[in-house]
Amino acid sequence: MSEIVEGYGALLGEIKKRIQSAQYEALKAVNRELIALYWDIGKLIVSRQEGEPWGKSVVATLARDLQAELPGISGFSASNLWRMKLFFETYRESEKLAPMVREIGWTHNIVILEKCKDDLEREFYIRMTRKYGWTKNVLIHQIENQSYEKTLLNQTNFTETVPPSLQSQAKLAVRDEYTFDFLELGEEHSERELEQSLLLRIDTFLRQMGGMFAFVGSQYRLEIGDQEFFIDLLLYHRRLRCLIAVDLKVGRFQPEYVGKMQFYLSVLNDQVRLEDENPSIGIILCKSKDKTIVEYALKDTAKPIGVATYQIVSTLPQELKGQLPTPEEIAKLLEGVE
Repeated sequence: MSEIVEGYGALLGEIKKRIQSAQYEALKAVNRELIALYWDIGKLIVSRQEGEPWGKSVVATLARDLQAELPGISGFSASNLWRMKLFFETYRESEKLAPMVREIGWTHNIVILEKCKDDLEREFYIRMTRKYGWTKNVLIHQIENQSYEKTLLNQTNFTETVPPSLQSQAKLAVRDEYTFDFLELGEEHSERELEQSLLLRIDTFLRQMGGMFAFVGSQYRLEIGDQEFFIDLLLYHRRLRCLIAVDLKVGRFQPEYVGKMQFYLSVLNDQVRLEDENPSIGIILCKSKDKTIVEYALKDTAKPIGVATYQIVSTLPQELKGQLPTPEEIAKLLEGVE
């Protein structure tokens, strides 16, 4: 009897895990079939309108008749049929995106379809939604805050300091700018006030950082000789499997911040990092920065560090579009998002 009691918890946990896995796979299968159905309906409408002298009114008639023939089944209004048509027209020439759209929900697809301007931007949000499990509202928030542009414009030295197999994941883990509009802070605040406000909304903060971060501690203590040092925030990135040290600065970026971060990372790697974890990464989060100064500060740095800014109020600088990498560079980076 004791053996049964001792092993029961593990058995229950294993069965629960298996049931949840099967439920998740079933939901994914249903979603794929639903998206395939909407794709086929869009394709049929397009092919008939291209081959027959049918006007726009046929869609409204089709919606009315479908609702009459299939009472109680929702999702086939005239507006949704038009979305199915647009959905097929948008992706039918894309061998890459056509299969990917089946991996996220219909409402997510509609948001991306209506709010994104080109295939590379759509690919970014499809991949990130699939990877992080973003809800519809989170997806809308990410698009409205220009996560695509701010991720691709980030300033890091990861090309020189991170193994090639992890570079794409690392680059996509750090943005050029973060929007903390969930904080109740005035424009003028101290580093301590910023840290405390982030800790009070830690779940929201971690989601804003990207979705794969876990919280390890604040004012994380490092002891070297007879001195103590404290990292403002210590996070863990589940996909990169490494510690992330975050240094908060409420002013303009200064080059000496890089030396301090290198010191933190060296100590973390020697004293805190586990044997099977990758080398630690640093993020210096400032109120503002000069991109040229950041570029020089990181140029010969041996440890992987990114420099980002934050803002409390959301603004949308549209000129970011013109500063993005080439389409070829973006496509190569996105290939690393699994």
